[in-house]
Amino acid sequence: MVQDRIDKPLTLKLGHEELIIRRRYEVISIANDFFIAIWFLVGSILFLYPEYEKAAVWLFIIGSFQFLVRPTIRLVSHIHVKRIPASNWES
Repeated sequence: MVQDRIDKPLTLKLGHEELIIRRRYEVISIANDFFIAIWFLVGSILFLYPEYEKAAVWLFIIGSFQFLVRPTIRLVSHIHVKRIPASNWES
């Protein structure tokens, strides 16, 4: 089944330990949300100091761009394109 391959856990070996990541798209989405929060928090703090206002604006722009990435991740997690071997469509 295609869904089984999509949700197959990603296993990374770290010395004598293994990091197992299940539901990859959900993990990517959570990481994206985490970084959005960081950019906006740090940007908000930088706005308290006039000399860092430009950096604060850039962090808000980065965070805003990542808000565009969020629905893209969700969409990609629901839509998968499977390549059809050439032999199957040559009739």
